[in-house]
Parts: sequence; structure tokens; C-alpha cells
Amino acid sequence: MPRFLTIGYGDRAGYERTATDVRDDAHAHDRRLQQSGATPVVGTAGSPVQVRNHDADGVRTTEGAYLRSELPVAGFAVVEAADLEEAIRLVSGTPCAVAQGLVEVWPLVEHY
Repeated sequence: MPRFLTIGYGDRAGYERTATDVRDDAHAHDRRLQQSGATPVVGTAGSPVQVRNHDADGVRTTEGAYLRSELPVAGFAVVEAADLEEAIRLVSGTPCAVAQGLVEVWPLVEHY
């Protein structure tokens, strides 16, 4: 079955602006996703470091994110779904999606 990387973005202010019952339902939704095999990780991300080792010629690091976002990363998961539409449906009830944030859904193209 196809797998999708999902990245949730959100901040504390947006989360707290969301009604408690909506947040509770979203957390219950996350638990159901996890029970069905998704691998969610929830928590605001710290400061990233970019790592490069071009041509295996020595590791170089750069402080800071490569991608930029107005909201901090608040979680990610790998979910299995029949197609992109199902993956979207699966994450549409998660805390980031309902609590004033957003979730990106990236289809994983696996190479063996």
C-alpha cells in the first residue's frame, strides 16, 4: 500500500484558539491513526541543522532550516493509504489541521 509523509505545522496560539472539544476530538483522531499503524510524532520541532556530505568528501553543517514556514513544525507521521485522497482524509482530523495550522501530505516514492 502507498505510504505518505505528513508534516503538521501549528503554533500554541492557534491551538489555544481552537475549542477544547475540537482539540480533544483531534487528539482522539491521532490515537486512532496510531492504532491503525501510522507512526505519528507530535511536538514542536527545535532548531534544525542542515547536513551535507557531497561526494562523501566531508561533512558540512549549516544552522537553520532549508525549508521555511510561517508556523513551526508540530509533528509528522508516515501513513499508509490507498491514494492521495485517502491520505488527505486521514490527516484532515488531526490537531494541526483543525487547530489553525496545516498538514502537508507528501507521497513517498520508494526506490529499492
